[in-house]
Amino acid sequence: MNSDSESLQNWCLDWLLTDDVKNNEQSVECEENDGVKNLLKEATASKSSEPKLGGTPQTFQLGEIPTVQDRFQAVLKHRLQIQAQDHPPLFPWETQLIEYPDFVDEPSMTLVPSWGWMVQQSKLTLPTRLPERVFQQLLEQCQALVTSSVPLGAKLVQVVENFFPNESQALNDIAGLVLRSTYRSVSNLEAMPAIQSNYSDLQPRQQMALSLLAAKQLLENLTLPLSATSPVVERQWLTSVGALNIRVEYQSLSKLTKLLVQAELPVKGTLTLRGSGTLAMTTSSISGYLNVELGCEQLNPTYTLEVEFPEIDEQSLLFVINPTI
Repeated sequence: MNSDSESLQNWCLDWLLTDDVKNNEQSVECEENDGVKNLLKEATASKSSEPKLGGTPQTFQLGEIPTVQDRFQAVLKHRLQIQAQDHPPLFPWETQLIEYPDFVDEPSMTLVPSWGWMVQQSKLTLPTRLPERVFQQLLEQCQALVTSSVPLGAKLVQVVENFFPNESQALNDIAGLVLRSTYRSVSNLEAMPAIQSNYSDLQPRQQMALSLLAAKQLLENLTLPLSATSPVVERQWLTSVGALNIRVEYQSLSKLTKLLVQAELPVKGTLTLRGSGTLAMTTSSISGYLNVELGCEQLNPTYTLEVEFPEIDEQSLLFVINPTI
């Protein structure tokens, strides 16, 4: 692909992510202005058409029940106000009146997402943030398809198609644009245009593009490729209790091939390494380093690494290891 073609594809993706938002904001502003004008017209018309009330207003003589009640309530309210000023009420734990500061100068508490794996979104390079519900469903779909052997483009469409039913053609078109653009390179992702609007305010095609970009990065985060030239691969996944660091290494000793996984856990957890009927599992009751390995005469085409953190979520995190050695 020449540079002119890539520039055109990047321009198309930029336009898809940003231009529609600007047009939409202008149309919304016009609609809001028209709505305000219409409301003013209706209010003016309503006021001008309001019927004039005739007759003599109803009055009460002193001593009648409504007047006595109003006077009693006013006197009672006044006396209560005076009593509260002279003798302010105390909290149950107070024995005397205490002056409290307007605010307490303490470090603010960091709000964490209700779903432990959600923090990883901060490591994705996206023009705007995804809602937690959308991110969670995208990750669940990526987990279900991460071991699939279908091409990446088809996998991306399958991940997001539940969000956009009956839009398969549009999804395929945008998925092709996402794959062909230079945004597929991590170094070029930083040049992606920012979007000021929330995800829910975007046009459907913009939501498709954003979801496909997020799905692509999630699948890359969950895939650990090994090769003869790169026998070691590392990944980091952020959680609400700290960072999970994973290091996978291929080792060959004589005729024995070994796959070694070393993980640094933020909390107690379990590692499960699987491949073609073989399984190795190890558990730690504290945070820290944890190792698990599988040995065989020949590497399998695919391994899976399952990470469980009971303190975060019942749902585990699934990685796929693809050795091409």
